[in-house]
Amino acid sequence: MSIFLPWLASAATPLLRGFDPETAHGLALRALGLGLAGTVARADDPRLAVQAMGLNFANPIGLAAGFDKNAVVLAPLARLGFGFLEAGTVTPRAQAGNPRPRMFRLIEDRAVINRLGFNNAGLEAFVANLAIMRAGVPVGANIGINKEGAVPERDYPALVAALAPHAGYIVVNVSSPNTPGLRDLQGETALSGILAAIARAVPKRPPLLVKLAPDLAPEGLAAIVEACVDGGADGLLVSNTTISRPAELRSRHAAQAGGLSGAPLMALSTAMLRRTAALARGRLTLIGVGGIGSGRDVLAKLRAGASLVQVYSAFAYAGPALIPRLKNELLAAMDEADIQSVADAIGLEHRE
Repeated sequence: MSIFLPWLASAATPLLRGFDPETAHGLALRALGLGLAGTVARADDPRLAVQAMGLNFANPIGLAAGFDKNAVVLAPLARLGFGFLEAGTVTPRAQAGNPRPRMFRLIEDRAVINRLGFNNAGLEAFVANLAIMRAGVPVGANIGINKEGAVPERDYPALVAALAPHAGYIVVNVSSPNTPGLRDLQGETALSGILAAIARAVPKRPPLLVKLAPDLAPEGLAAIVEACVDGGADGLLVSNTTISRPAELRSRHAAQAGGLSGAPLMALSTAMLRRTAALARGRLTLIGVGGIGSGRDVLAKLRAGASLVQVYSAFAYAGPALIPRLKNELLAAMDEADIQSVADAIGLEHRE
């Protein structure tokens, strides 16, 4: 398959903006499933390789959860050059999510607001898809609870147990703003209970991470980090979408309810990542998420303490050509800073 197809697919991406965001997303998934996005055939520069959580990554740039909720296009996505992928969020039972419209493009701000509400086909379908998918890169599974009838200390362990044979790592999502009460589970007591329940139910499991909200009060972050360390978590994702609205937003959709992602999240999420790295002191693997749009942004996350990074909104705007561009820009930024490898960049701010 032609190496040029990702650039052609990206050239067609603006055409999808003629559709509402959720319809456009569905069309993108269908195109990926048909192989229309192509393959980036060149091997990654060895300087981009990184080891984390006992896994090997050819490059540190992954796709965040929310794009492939049901694990249906992981192999086509991997062929675009991602270093890893994260599918989900999956809940025990299928659910429709919140009423539409529930996704909004903030084009002027290079941002997205969503209030999807964990719409997905449920655990059984997710496991079936994940079991047959051969992506060729590490694949994580992002797990959440249903809006109704949820018992967190029952549901999260059941999800981990079902996914443990199939996922490279598992992410406990307690930070989406679109499921009522979910963010309350980030509290030290609730989170400790969930992690303890997982440890009892699934003593042998893949690496386990917790995804945090960027809106946590700084004074509460230290207790959450310690709860994760004490509870046996292997890492943290910093961060989910924000319910805050920066004053500089220009789009007419800025006041929509839901989680804001994209460029306006870069400063907030990176500041939180930096604080988290200082608190974790190397005891947890950190994945930096939020606002990445350039190779310099990737390097900023690495320097702040991330071993890996994830993109979402920039991929939605730029299409498949984003990933080769980010890798080329990251290498150029590393050269400019006289950094020899991604491994050398991780946490560099804390060593300078």
